[in-house]
Amino acid sequence: MKPEAMPAEAPGLPRDVAGPVFREPWEAQAFAMAVAAHQAGCFTWAEWTAALGRHLAACEAPYYAHWLAALEELLAEKGILSKAELAERQEAWARAAAATPHGQPILLPG
Repeated sequence: MKPEAMPAEAPGLPRDVAGPVFREPWEAQAFAMAVAAHQAGCFTWAEWTAALGRHLAACEAPYYAHWLAALEELLAEKGILSKAELAERQEAWARAAAATPHGQPILLPG
């Protein structure tokens, strides 16, 4: 699924005059990870849309924050990524981000 193939009525989906856009690089990365996980058979599009819909209905947040939360939920539900592994990765990211000078790419240790 490409951003331009997403429904126009998707609540909170960032758009410009040409259509859906990514406002930050992490949004494009979250999008790509979800598409890759689906292509790898991790979940069906029906499962994806149900998870994303639950997150969109739960609270106001940037669109791709819901996208990432739905991805994390499905990967944990399917046993692909444990909640402990997810928490560990989030902590590693936070440490790396805090140690990275502004404007530089954040690099996670191997």
